[in-house]
Amino acid sequence: MNRKQFLWLMLAVLVLGGAGLAMFWKDLTAYRDSGAKIGAPLLPELKASDVARLRLQDGSAEVTLVLKDKVWRVEQRGGYPADFAEISGLILKLLDAKVVQSETVGKSLHGRLDLLAPGKDVKEGAGTLLEIGDAAGKTLAKMVLGRVSLKKDPLNPLPNARDGVPAGRHILVEGRGENVVVVSDPLEKAVARPGAWVARDFFKVDRIRRLQVSGERGSWAIARDEEWGQWKFAAGGGQLDPSAAVSANNALSSLSFSDVIVDDETGAKPALTITAETFDNLTYTIGLAPQASGDFVLRFKVAGDPPKARKPEPNEKPEEAGKLDKEFAENRQRLEARVMLEQARSQWAYVVPAKQLAPLLAGREQLAR
Repeated sequence: MNRKQFLWLMLAVLVLGGAGLAMFWKDLTAYRDSGAKIGAPLLPELKASDVARLRLQDGSAEVTLVLKDKVWRVEQRGGYPADFAEISGLILKLLDAKVVQSETVGKSLHGRLDLLAPGKDVKEGAGTLLEIGDAAGKTLAKMVLGRVSLKKDPLNPLPNARDGVPAGRHILVEGRGENVVVVSDPLEKAVARPGAWVARDFFKVDRIRRLQVSGERGSWAIARDEEWGQWKFAAGGGQLDPSAAVSANNALSSLSFSDVIVDDETGAKPALTITAETFDNLTYTIGLAPQASGDFVLRFKVAGDPPKARKPEPNEKPEEAGKLDKEFAENRQRLEARVMLEQARSQWAYVVPAKQLAPLLAGREQLAR
């Protein structure tokens, strides 16, 4: 090789090396700008105060959560109030999420990590699409939540921890190319089922004075003269099993629901009607319609007005009256607030598991001793 050939070879090496170095710095800059640096926030530009809309979609369900008049609501449940704690918890997790792993994964491999955007044409490998927007409708961030990463924990004795415990989540953020990151939180609450996001506060019937159940299988009514008095059949005739009466009474003070349905989604008529009159002058009317699943569609109404004045206790001392009057006023204020919330909730229908209603579904003969 002569001198001229050597110089041309060195020039070629320098050109190729410079091009390679330029590509390296380009990729490194894109990597840094994407927020994919290990330890970096997943969404560095996101502010909690800007978030006013969340949409989640998977292969079988979709939910849209919207902040309206300072209240989060579930659009697919007729605007039913959403669970603020669950929503704020998810937003905070997204803000706190840090990248623990980052790599470029070709689109052809996204299905293996459940990172394909859900759609009609996607049969396998779809993740959960999460869109975050503001009050003006602008999309602040969009991503696909993919496979949950597991961490071995040999000290965990639970059977479902045999393959590992959830420790992270693969995520593909829109606008960052094929860069797939893993964050240190599995984000398990980020689900697309509307029923998972509704607020769980429910009506509560307590201090019942008279309870009546009527339906296709007959009817019965029980009553008591005082709050801590003995339950009896309201119309007489037979001895009442005290434990059965207490179970029926307690069932209405601890009901919960599994989902909310919009009224026009079901035309089922009540097969059972429950009427509960309380010592607070409130009357709850509850209709139950059976579903094919065995659970019930429940609708309720609450009417009445709590007493405005306290009935003095026998032999009440003057020095006790002020304290008792204050307690009565505070209790009445809390009761009025609760009733106001219950009346607002009564415009929807609810799915209630049958096992919760079992004490109220019993026939009269099952309540008798």
